[in-house]
Amino acid sequence: MKRTVKKANDAAARRLYAPYAEAEWGFLNHWYPARFSQEVPEGGAIGVQICGVPIVLRRSRGKVYALKDQCLHRGVKLSAKPMCLTEDTITCWYHGFTFSIETGELVSIVAAPDDEIIGTTGIPTFPVEEVNGIVFVFVRSEDWDEDVPPLAQDLPIRFPDNNERFPHPFWPDTPSMLDKDAVALGVHRTGYANWRLACENGFDAGHLLIHKDCTIVQAKDWAVPLGIKPLTDQATQLIEDEDGPKGFINMYFTENYEPVLVNERLGVKASGTVPKYFRTSMFLPGVLMVENWPEEGVVQYEWYVPITDDTYEYWEVLVKRCPTEEDVKGFEYRFKNFYEPMALHGFNDCDLFARDAMQNFYADGTGWTDEQLGDMDYSIITWRKVASRYNRGIAAKPRGVAGVVKGASNVLAEIRGPAAGSYRKTKGE
Repeated sequence: MKRTVKKANDAAARRLYAPYAEAEWGFLNHWYPARFSQEVPEGGAIGVQICGVPIVLRRSRGKVYALKDQCLHRGVKLSAKPMCLTEDTITCWYHGFTFSIETGELVSIVAAPDDEIIGTTGIPTFPVEEVNGIVFVFVRSEDWDEDVPPLAQDLPIRFPDNNERFPHPFWPDTPSMLDKDAVALGVHRTGYANWRLACENGFDAGHLLIHKDCTIVQAKDWAVPLGIKPLTDQATQLIEDEDGPKGFINMYFTENYEPVLVNERLGVKASGTVPKYFRTSMFLPGVLMVENWPEEGVVQYEWYVPITDDTYEYWEVLVKRCPTEEDVKGFEYRFKNFYEPMALHGFNDCDLFARDAMQNFYADGTGWTDEQLGDMDYSIITWRKVASRYNRGIAAKPRGVAGVVKGASNVLAEIRGPAAGSYRKTKGE
């Protein structure tokens, strides 16, 4: 007898988030963090890849510019061996094609200054915003012809602006990346899974089990539940403001959710005694906000920036309001000696491990149909629907960039680390 399985993600639900299921390489026409400001020094250039788009960042006269990191001549990366002969250009180190960093126009060729191709072509450029020590890039498609939306539309909602709408009586107003006296400190590292798996792990109401034995949870004696069960269809509230961020918020600590503290059948229970209040929300293009985390007065932002269809850059950024220099120094000290080792690594390393563990199941695309979601996955389905509705463009599988062809020797070189693409060095003691 065939058994009927009740799935929260039945065929009807999957149709509502079909665009999300197609977004292996991410969403285009959105703002993404590319590098911390200190990683792009004056006069230098550094390469990144976002949504399959290779991008070179070049700082000149204090301003950061972003261009496609692919010479139109033979396709090599300009960032592989940066050559900046003037303050307003970047030159391909291979054949000398030279581009304006402001417009991307081909303005000269080192050994062929009279070539007729000069002035007739160029490479795409991307808008840049540098805020609170982070360089953001608007990764647009080549056919994007609309006005570039403000960065604030791709960041989480702000408080106290939304206090009445989403009350949070258990902690002070959540800081924002855009606050005048805010300080942002964090790290970014590469995860080896699809970016969507990373997103969904971040706000997954059932995944707290993997953090049960984390050092920070035990040291602080936090009463972190085994999971958080949605009780009503108001458990998540959509955020769909016309000129604002698009996403949703989990209505924790209301009658819409119930913490799961014990499983009598398995003899498992949450052991901490100190209540830990927090709330998660998720916004396009893929940024999580965890309020009141890891301590009161601090908020954690997480970005899951697609690199390829099976790698993403994991950004973990803590923000706190620091009105005085003494406050800044105190936050920096606590970040270095507590938040980074215990929270960003000790706690979030569990998340990285869990995302990597899902990748094989979803790698060929069948996992999105074969998965069997339940009531605990209510917020995951909500996110997929809102992301399908409000994304500004789905990145197609690119051509001629790292990660498109799996197992290629140059892909292995990319994985090798920061030295990839530079002159080879002999290995040895």
